[in-house]
Amino acid sequence: MSDYNRSFNGDAKIKLTQLVNEGMRVMQEVEDLNTGLSETIKAIGEELEIKPATLKKAIRIAHKARLGETNRDHDELNTILETVGKTL
Repeated sequence: MSDYNRSFNGDAKIKLTQLVNEGMRVMQEVEDLNTGLSETIKAIGEELEIKPATLKKAIRIAHKARLGETNRDHDELNTILETVGKTL
């Protein structure tokens, strides 16, 4: 059992209620948007014969503006794989 014993009254209760309600609304919107994006990615992937995972990765990289970093990581991976003779 917890020893935490704090109560919120007045303005604090109003602020917490508003925060929780707004947070729940925003989280639902995010979930809905993610669902819509996934459906769009799947449809375009099928149309263009590109794996949805590849499209999602491209979107994440573009969103984070990390293409240069990703390419450097891949260069390093390629070097390692070439070194151990595990390339195609």
